[in-house]
Amino acid sequence: MGSNWWQTAVIYQIYVRSFADASGDGVGDLNGVRARLGHLTDLGVDALWLTPFYVSPMADGGYDVADYREVDPLFGRLADAEALIGEAHDRGLRVIVDLVPNHTSSEHPWFAEALASPPGSEARARYLFRDSAPGGGPPNDWESVFGGPAWTRVPDGQWYLHLFDPAQPDLNWKHPEVHAEFESILRFWLDRGVDGVRVDVAHGLVKADGLPDTGRTGQIKLLTTAELPYFDQDGVHEIYREWRKILDSYPGERIGVAEAWVRSADRLARYVRPDELHQAFNFAYAQADWSAQRFRTAVDESLAAVAGVGAASTWVLSNHDIERHVTRFGGGDLGRRRARAAALLTLALPGSAYVYQGEELGLDEVTDLPEEVLADPVWERSGHTDRGRDGCRVPMPWSGEAPPFGFGTSAWLPQPAEWAALTVEAQRDDPHSMLSLYREALRLRRGIPDGGLVWLDRGPEVLAFRREPGFTCTVNFGSSPAPVPRPGRLLLSSTDESEFDPAEDTVQLPPDSAAWWTGDAHA
Repeated sequence: MGSNWWQTAVIYQIYVRSFADASGDGVGDLNGVRARLGHLTDLGVDALWLTPFYVSPMADGGYDVADYREVDPLFGRLADAEALIGEAHDRGLRVIVDLVPNHTSSEHPWFAEALASPPGSEARARYLFRDSAPGGGPPNDWESVFGGPAWTRVPDGQWYLHLFDPAQPDLNWKHPEVHAEFESILRFWLDRGVDGVRVDVAHGLVKADGLPDTGRTGQIKLLTTAELPYFDQDGVHEIYREWRKILDSYPGERIGVAEAWVRSADRLARYVRPDELHQAFNFAYAQADWSAQRFRTAVDESLAAVAGVGAASTWVLSNHDIERHVTRFGGGDLGRRRARAAALLTLALPGSAYVYQGEELGLDEVTDLPEEVLADPVWERSGHTDRGRDGCRVPMPWSGEAPPFGFGTSAWLPQPAEWAALTVEAQRDDPHSMLSLYREALRLRRGIPDGGLVWLDRGPEVLAFRREPGFTCTVNFGSSPAPVPRPGRLLLSSTDESEFDPAEDTVQLPPDSAAWWTGDAHA
């Protein structure tokens, strides 16, 4: 584990409730993760990121935290978290945990105290309570990301702000107790050996003075080009400068990772300046449509922005908040073929990559979950017009011919029967499987040269780039074969390697495919 490990690391995201169930209650847990660490070492990743496992009423899958220093009984005990961190380290894996500082649960002791205290009290000052607007309605026109207004009224007539669910009241980051509490929480987990924290809603902590109206109509989304008084305010950076000092005070290169949905790559780069956080998720890349131009634009803007602050970029195709990319890229065989190509493109780029559990199996979005099992608050808040994010959170299929596919004795969300062909067991020994492609790509990735990216002009449908010395990646986004000069010896392909004639100086790149090459590249 060398210096600046995060700059090139491949980090595997575990959505804890859907990874593996050791307790038999149908919900994934920390001991389930421990039991499946071998999958991560076999895959070849460098670190794992765990979604929240803290005490929570689970109004938003654990992102509504009632106790930041204790494990929810659903997921185990604090001793299980400590054992998982230790066992992961023994296997050479680093561990990143989620920190949720924008809001607490409405069942957090602080919020209970706020509700029991009068307007203007210190207890309420830790949150954002306000009086009604002159007309008697909410204090301003802010909207919840989950649907509806961002304000809920309490019995004494005041309102509290929640940019997400009403069960997630926003904290007031202008209050010194809030700063002190989260510095203490950060140290609590660093003391237990975690290698970093992923900061949930890192762009949302500070709100503009006076909480001015936005003047917007229509429901706000996380990724927007609008300038908003509650997202990406300059004051958030002062918080991360303080956290960076704490991270740097611990041995072993502990890192901070920003979940920051901001309006441009340049704004995102501000979160990874040398005295702030180490990484920031690249959502523009994750949301690029299947086109050579869209992906090239996302790559170029990302690399240019982070170069200006001396940081490394991150690349992510899927996570627990967005539709799985097999489905985004067309679904079925087409989506899976494109997902294979996208994996090789992503893992060939300079920087760090995130892999969301199940993408190494080629899992698709489950779009037909019965309405009665939908758990995402978006479903209720949208008046049953938006099914929410449960479709990308269906439990992992490990083995067997029928659900729950070795996840446990049952699964909290139903898995499709056709996933029998996609289990870890079904793919492990198949050299043509998605799992084998990821395993081989991660193995070869360690040998990709450190050189920067140089684009090669190979036509409008092909992305091709070189990294010196002697590595080339070619991706055909088109629907027909694309002729390109042979870049060297074929290392790995997302399609059947027999489609490449080794005797020809010009190779035909199959549609929706990618290939890695080594040797002297043709300029």
